[in-house]
Amino acid sequence: MAEEEIGHVIHFFPKISVAVIEITAGSLKVGETIRIKGHTSDFTQTVESLQQEHLQVPEIAKGASAGMKVKEHVREGDKVFKVTEGA
Repeated sequence: MAEEEIGHVIHFFPKISVAVIEITAGSLKVGETIRIKGHTSDFTQTVESLQQEHLQVPEIAKGASAGMKVKEHVREGDKVFKVTEGA
C-alpha cells in the first residue's frame, strides 16, 4: 500500500465526529481510502461522504476543503494521506 499526502485537518467537530479536511495536493473522492496521522491519531478508513456548505459532493480538489465523518478523534494539523494500491 502506497500513501501520498493530500491535505490536513483544519477543524474537528467532536459531537458529530466530523473532520474538515483541506486538500493541498491532488484530489479526494468518495470511495477512496485515506489514512489520518497525527501525534495521537493514526487510522485508515474509507471516505463514505464529503460535504461542502452542507451539500454532498463526489470529489474535492486541491485548494478546497470539505467535511467528512471520521471513525476516531482527530486534531487540527493531523495529516491526511490517500492510500493507493501498489508500491
